[in-house]
Amino acid sequence: MFGDMMGMMNKIKETQKKVEETKERLKTVLIDEESSDGLLKVTITANRELKNIHIADELLEDKEQLEDYLVLTLNKAIKKATDVNEAELAAVAKEGMPDIPGMNDMLK
Repeated sequence: MFGDMMGMMNKIKETQKKVEETKERLKTVLIDEESSDGLLKVTITANRELKNIHIADELLEDKEQLEDYLVLTLNKAIKKATDVNEAELAAVAKEGMPDIPGMNDMLK
């Protein structure tokens, strides 16, 4: 019984380490998004850190339009980054879950 408990605890610690490693790796995963007409381009990491913004000169002439483009494009990029982030972390967490009877049924 205690051997099983120690094995589970070790597996949980191992999984925590893998989750942290995955979080670090996600800092290097870049996601590019652009407006439908290509006038605004943003790059963020899978951890949702903004890395780059490129704005076409013509957008600089209309503050309101630029603000709209920024909101829409950044929200699309953040959504993509969140999807990647959650999928990667969920995969690591699921892989490292100890084999507890009945737990797999709860995760479906």
